[in-house]
Amino acid sequence: MLPINPLFVTYCLAAELKKPDLIIVPAFYGDRDSMLKKHKDLINWVSTKYHEGSEVASLCSGIYFLAEAGLLPGRSCTAHWSDMEDIVRRYPDVNFLSDMVITDQEGVYTSGGAFSSLNLILYMIDKFCGREVGVWASKMFSLDMDRISQSHFAVFKGQRKHNDDDVLKAQTYIEENHHLPLTIDDIAARANMSKRNFIRRFKKATKNTPFEYLQRVKIEAAKKALEKGSQSINLLMYDAGYNDIKTFREVFKKITGLTPQDYRRKYNREEIYLN
Repeated sequence: MLPINPLFVTYCLAAELKKPDLIIVPAFYGDRDSMLKKHKDLINWVSTKYHEGSEVASLCSGIYFLAEAGLLPGRSCTAHWSDMEDIVRRYPDVNFLSDMVITDQEGVYTSGGAFSSLNLILYMIDKFCGREVGVWASKMFSLDMDRISQSHFAVFKGQRKHNDDDVLKAQTYIEENHHLPLTIDDIAARANMSKRNFIRRFKKATKNTPFEYLQRVKIEAAKKALEKGSQSINLLMYDAGYNDIKTFREVFKKITGLTPQDYRRKYNREEIYLN
């Protein structure tokens, strides 16, 4: 198949490339373990070429190849937000930034989920070809320039992939009662633990402190209300468990990257069609 533009594409085996300027590892679908096992030679090749001077980029789940190649320890990285728990479990020395669309450190690039890969391609066009070409590509392909956050896409799944039954019970209690004036002391007491021990075990199991977890549960409830109905911001704030509008807005924006009003305009069906 020939390209429709005047560029020529030369196909060859990866092993035939002596020193590529840039290696892009695409996303893949399927069982992670079997894919990584199947492509050990490719992973070793990526590692070798990086240390010989090539730069390496991953699109979405392609990050697993970079991690297996040993290119991520001590570096910040991103991928689809739903991969966070698995990546942190497999590679605990990796600084995973689930809210970022793109990371760029020492010739290693990673990108967020699905279409965020296009943002990385646009970023590299901007970086290697100049701002003028980057802006042209942004307009030509209708892509947002300089988009850095994917946090408003994330769905909080509760981080329940652990074996601490007491913490699981505490999580359930928080999720069912987030609208009440809960305190960490009360939750720790219900779990029959000292506050200090409860915080330690909770963070070890979920990667969040109990306070952070409570805030994320509240904000997830508020997000769902903003997506579905026309309830006022003040009312849905109370239903989520907040009683101060300033605090609610600050926490909401910190977690999602958007104000409550902007989130509603972006994801509420009635708002989308009315505007």
